Amino acid sequence: MAFNENTRVKIPALLHLTRLGYEYVSLKHAVRDTETNIFPEIFAASVQRLNPGADVNQQALLSEMSDLLDYNDLGRAFYKRIITKSGLRLIDFEDFNNNSFHVCTELTCKNGEDEFRPDITILINGMPLVFIEVKKPNNRDGILAERNRINNRFQNNKFRRFIGATQFMIFSNNMEYDTDSTVPIQGAFYASVAAKEAIFNCFREEVPEIFDRLVPSDDATEDFILSDNNLPQIKYSEEYITNKSPYKPTNRILSSLLSRERLQTILHYGIVYTTEKNGLEKHVMRYPQLFATLAIARKLDEGVRKGIIWHTQGSGKTALSYFNVAYMLDYFQKRNTVPKFYFIVDRLDLMTQTRDEFENRGLRVNIANSKDEFVGHITAQGAIENPEGTPEITVVNIQKFSTESKVVKQSDYDINVQRVYFIDEVHRSYNPQGSFLANLYESDPNAIIIGLTGTPLLNQMLKDASGKQLRFNSKDVFGEYIHKYFYSRSIQDGYTLRLIREGIETTYKARLKEILEQLEVALGSVKKGEIYAHHRFVEPLAEYIINDFITSRVKLGDASIGGMVVCDTSEQAKELFRIIVEKYPDIKTSLILHDVDDKETRRNNRDEFKLGNIDLLIVYNMLLTGFDAKRLKKLYLNRVVKDHNLLQTLTRVNRPYKDFRYGFVVDFADISREFDKTNAAYFKEFEEEIGDEWQQYSTLFKTAEEIEAEIGQIQEKLFYYDIQNAERFSEQISDINDRTEILELKRALENAKVLGNLIRTYGHDELADKLDFKKLNNLLTEVNNRLALINQREALENAEDNSNILNMALEEIVFSFRKVSERELPLGLVEDYKEQVRKTREAMQQNFDHKDPVYVTLYEELERLFKKKKLTETPTPEELDNDIKILRSIFERISEQNRRDRMLADKYQGDQKFARVHKRLVELDYPDWSNSMIAINQALLGIKKKTDENLLHQAALIKHEAFFEKDLMRLVISNFGGLKLKTDATTTKQIGYLIANEYFEEYRSWAV
Repeated sequence: MAFNENTRVKIPALLHLTRLGYEYVSLKHAVRDTETNIFPEIFAASVQRLNPGADVNQQALLSEMSDLLDYNDLGRAFYKRIITKSGLRLIDFEDFNNNSFHVCTELTCKNGEDEFRPDITILINGMPLVFIEVKKPNNRDGILAERNRINNRFQNNKFRRFIGATQFMIFSNNMEYDTDSTVPIQGAFYASVAAKEAIFNCFREEVPEIFDRLVPSDDATEDFILSDNNLPQIKYSEEYITNKSPYKPTNRILSSLLSRERLQTILHYGIVYTTEKNGLEKHVMRYPQLFATLAIARKLDEGVRKGIIWHTQGSGKTALSYFNVAYMLDYFQKRNTVPKFYFIVDRLDLMTQTRDEFENRGLRVNIANSKDEFVGHITAQGAIENPEGTPEITVVNIQKFSTESKVVKQSDYDINVQRVYFIDEVHRSYNPQGSFLANLYESDPNAIIIGLTGTPLLNQMLKDASGKQLRFNSKDVFGEYIHKYFYSRSIQDGYTLRLIREGIETTYKARLKEILEQLEVALGSVKKGEIYAHHRFVEPLAEYIINDFITSRVKLGDASIGGMVVCDTSEQAKELFRIIVEKYPDIKTSLILHDVDDKETRRNNRDEFKLGNIDLLIVYNMLLTGFDAKRLKKLYLNRVVKDHNLLQTLTRVNRPYKDFRYGFVVDFADISREFDKTNAAYFKEFEEEIGDEWQQYSTLFKTAEEIEAEIGQIQEKLFYYDIQNAERFSEQISDINDRTEILELKRALENAKVLGNLIRTYGHDELADKLDFKKLNNLLTEVNNRLALINQREALENAEDNSNILNMALEEIVFSFRKVSERELPLGLVEDYKEQVRKTREAMQQNFDHKDPVYVTLYEELERLFKKKKLTETPTPEELDNDIKILRSIFERISEQNRRDRMLADKYQGDQKFARVHKRLVELDYPDWSNSMIAINQALLGIKKKTDENLLHQAALIKHEAFFEKDLMRLVISNFGGLKLKTDATTTKQIGYLIANEYFEEYRSWAV
């Protein structure tokens, strides 16, 4: 029952929020604008307080907010308005405590027939900016159900205003994170709104003291929350007291994100809209970016002028720089200093990529195309160059720094300017003896230097003027670490994937070796690069890559994945591109080289790849760093990549994409017999550099030993099943009714599907003989069908919790139809069906009286509708159209019943228990009672008031059922007799039993 999550998670969370400084507001008498869910009175009073002396027109301001939220822009116009400092201020970010902080529960977001009610909503100055959804621990579908539900809401245009006002969301089932899962099944997560799919972020607190920064608990506030939610009986229960702890997962993430100082930072600096080729996206700052930003501020407060941020690849270092531009603008302006920001790269292609990323996020980007142009820029006296005053950054190649690119003396002008240099990829050899780095330091000796790296800061070997070898570390040049975020944590957080390194087939190795030997004889003493670019060598290389790429799409079950080929030389890249275009025209391929095409063409090809319009990218040196394409899942490595570049190149394929668990690297490099040596030397130096933290990177690759061990686990799991005879296997699983057992079997077969694609690449032929992986894929289909049937049957037959039919069977049955179908259904009809299923399910879920004859009748109609389904057959369009009509009729009737039930519950201050009692009394059909609604209401209200007061102050009352019932009988006699309702002893007992049973069921369901 819903009471479980309410009492175990929601109510403790509401109380915790009051300890964080939020005032609880009851919706029973609150006034709100139903179009936006803004609370006008709080809103107007707050705006007036923030703008003393201003003429605040409440209606005009509300109308402006409504208009802004009506834009189809994920709330971008609304967000810009609430953070602006010009005109009427809506939020005070200078003195954040000057704002109003409220929290409420079950705030309905309604537009026409469509509605949803977040469990908890956070109001800042009366505006609903954050909402929280909670589930009880170990709920069947975990957090995934909430993710799927919110993704559906994103795509419902009727919720546009409510989604647009929401700056971020929190989802929790009050459990610790599952570190073995690559999807958010359990834990506490946060996400920004999205056009289609929310990205759930973990939050791992790095300042545990924040959990103790609470105002003392207020007994009157707690009583008010419990009474307002009609749960006074839980106040003194052991379970409730346990869940009030500030260290429970839900309460921890509330402290981490909604403590005032944190909320101020995230709202003001941690929200960004980015314009991508496939549309507008909204992102919220990840927790490593937040803590890095706060760490930079601490270092600046301490007078530290330089340091390094080490965040592993895929953790968003460009986004981190963007967030810090906004953060440090205010940081320095508060100190009467105007900052100027520079992002420094060491490659031209990275300059273009970085410019695009900053511009997509709304920064004004200056590009210096020559040394003279840069000299003019850095010596300019102004701080902002664009007339609009948009925050800006200059992206520059370090080679543009010359002896002339020096700032003028401070005395030459009045503006107090602070330059901030973000230096990208500081693990690379920014030679301290070279002129470029020296010029950078001399350009402004007072500049703040923040180095960024995603790989270990390997020691570099350089020669001095006499030729002597010198060893230096990047930290010697750029300072100590400011903040670190490692690869293993990134994997746990779901920001990056582990990698599978695939070797090439033995027969193919032999074939290439033979070709190499023949070419070496024929061509004589030419460079290896020329041999590798020869068409006789490249043709079989192209054949292998294309065949492997096509096969991988089939084996991995996704035709949308893309690939990248890293060539040995630019000449090899050109020849490979020519052969693929000529012989494999169906594979859309693009060549990305610095001397091929112009910048605009290369940029378009790169973007088209991200969108899925190009299958393969062929590169040499470009796109090996800074290029993030989630669909890139196959990397073909044809050359030795040395030192720090190795990890960066490999991790082009480690971005999360759909349900992929790994990125795949096909290793051709060992054909030159140098890869292993380079790799060993690289990791040796890596280990020396980071010492005990070496284990942080030990999980980068999934080893052959791990794969072999997992295959053994799968074999153990499948021991009792006949996996050779699919029909016999189907019969065996048809006898399984335990959903948990079927889920375990499904997970084993899903893992086998992934591992089966890897065995051949490791050369473990003996493992391939142990399992028939092709047949296991077929068995997985049978298991999925069985699971769908169990879900449906459980939902239909479980009388104690018939919400199962609404949560699972209704939608999964459509998925099953489409998945196993050989007949094509009109997509529009299928989508109409799914939409009507969603609306009906949500309307049924909202009903709180499952004993009501109307609900029972409608449930039975659903039962008949779905019991007739056969999961292995596809409905005809006519059948589907008829089902839509039935569902629509059910939806309309249950919606009307829900409306009437809500009106009745409002008569009892929202207490659904007493609304149900009221209905049961009317159903008893006692003489004159049907015309005595007001009298029944007054009597029950009197009983409710006294009973709730008793429960708030007598902890053990609810546990002593006989005493509780006796006290209720006294109240029934007193309240019903006083209103002269005709009751006898039997009637009195009946009323007392109904009321007591409601309280007992509520308490028992929660306590269990």
